[in-house]
Amino acid sequence: MQRQFWVLLGCWALLGSCSPSHRTPDVSHIKTKVTLARFDQAFFALDTTQLATGLDSLAKNFSAFYPEYMQFILGVSGDPADSTTQRTVRQFIGAYRSVQDSLQPRFADIRSIEKELQTSFSYLQYYFPSYKTGTITFFTGPFDAPGVATVRSGTAVGLQQFAGSDFFAYQSADLQTLYPSYLSRRFAPQYIVPGVIKAIAEDMFPPHVAELPLVEQMVERGKYWYLASLLLPYHPDSLITGYTTTQLDWCKENEGLIWSHLLKSEDLNSLNPIVIQTYLGEAPFTQGLSQEYSPGNLGTWIGWQIVKKYADNHSEMHPSDIMKTPAATLLEQAKYKPK
Repeated sequence: MQRQFWVLLGCWALLGSCSPSHRTPDVSHIKTKVTLARFDQAFFALDTTQLATGLDSLAKNFSAFYPEYMQFILGVSGDPADSTTQRTVRQFIGAYRSVQDSLQPRFADIRSIEKELQTSFSYLQYYFPSYKTGTITFFTGPFDAPGVATVRSGTAVGLQQFAGSDFFAYQSADLQTLYPSYLSRRFAPQYIVPGVIKAIAEDMFPPHVAELPLVEQMVERGKYWYLASLLLPYHPDSLITGYTTTQLDWCKENEGLIWSHLLKSEDLNSLNPIVIQTYLGEAPFTQGLSQEYSPGNLGTWIGWQIVKKYADNHSEMHPSDIMKTPAATLLEQAKYKPK
């Protein structure tokens, strides 16, 4: 399977409501196996006085993930005998020991995550039986490391981004600068499985949005929320969108107003990066709309509605065909005209 390495994924939202579609398939007969690996525990159990031996053992026990963690997270070769590798590992363990110790009680028991993954993987196997999920590897990295990323062995989950919005480290001035409260409020365990599913969706259908105009980027991004909703039918929409329930309610009540605002205020075929960022970037609200109720990244939500409209009009199509349909075609044939 072709993998994209260390793609930083946006986090999802905390609370919300959803009701499964009447077309949600019965997957009770599909048995899935979820393989979880605790690289985080093994890494922080290293004896820093005998790092060469410990790193050699770690490299053997996590043969696929170890070199990626060393290269992409710590920025070293990973050679157990290399002095730079040893020094960096020793420094990182020392700097993040308190973080790891605080994370462990929160993730000592991950059976609920495993069960949630099994359910989602059943839907994944139903729609995409040939896809191999691989191992879900948990790690602890620097706070600017990905929360979820696709790797050669499967999917990697950085627990440092899922500790809960009350986690002490998120309250520091430095991290508030890196992750303002409208982002850090989403840093909770509920986002792990949606994050994994989003990573898998992008692995199956690598994004191609470069140089597309605004409206086509909206639709392309909306495709992933559409696919995630199929694979997470019993998860609240907020875990897919990253919005609060208040923001979601506002979007649903003002869908026609939002679309009208876009049509009147913007060139939907704009290639201006500032315009694209306004509607597809993370922000506490969308400029030109309600500062109190509108979410950032609002264009993706509209794109999702367009994709859903197209899917409703083409119920015979498999999700993979919808994902592969050009955004311009989706937009034209969806005949999206919200009231």
